[in-house]
Amino acid sequence: MPVKKTIAAAALCLLFSSAAGAAPALADVERSIVAVPAWGGTPADPALARKQAVSYITLHHQGEPFPEGKDPVQYLRNLQAWSRSTKHWLDIPYHYIIDLDGKIYAGRDIQYAGDTNTEYDPMGHALIEVVGNFEEVEPNQKQLDAVVDLMAMLAAKYHVPLDRIASHRDYSAQTVCPGKNLYRYVQEGYFRHRVAQRLAAQ
Repeated sequence: MPVKKTIAAAALCLLFSSAAGAAPALADVERSIVAVPAWGGTPADPALARKQAVSYITLHHQGEPFPEGKDPVQYLRNLQAWSRSTKHWLDIPYHYIIDLDGKIYAGRDIQYAGDTNTEYDPMGHALIEVVGNFEEVEPNQKQLDAVVDLMAMLAAKYHVPLDRIASHRDYSAQTVCPGKNLYRYVQEGYFRHRVAQRLAAQ
């Protein structure tokens, strides 16, 4: 079960974990991402896509409960089918999905703009979804660490400045996404600070 932590407590945890062992190299983070064919997904039709150049990193949550033991692979397959058949989108709206264990899965091809149910245009945004409803639960440390690793990898690869690391609700007045318990890590600068540390250590 996720353990509630304040930003200060999470930062203290980081200091102790840093002493225990270095974070993975950003190249290793990218190599560890579970590719679409590996979870049973199918490629999108590029004729339907909007090509983009990444210049923002934007955090989302699933917005629904994701209990322990739920299969993330089946979730991704269902999400891809729903996105295409019900929403008539190109693909899963997010480029990356992070499960309860901090494992990162590829979703929509990063070269294609994502989709949203709200009014902002996600063109140019690398979209990260963390499973769970963070209006109701706390993110766990594995998820927080995975968000930092992924954001740092994307920031380095696409030269995204720290001030362009934000969340869905920073661009839309129609949502509370990524939920209050995850949003405070954005609002209080936790992710930008941790990403800056990761980039400086490379």
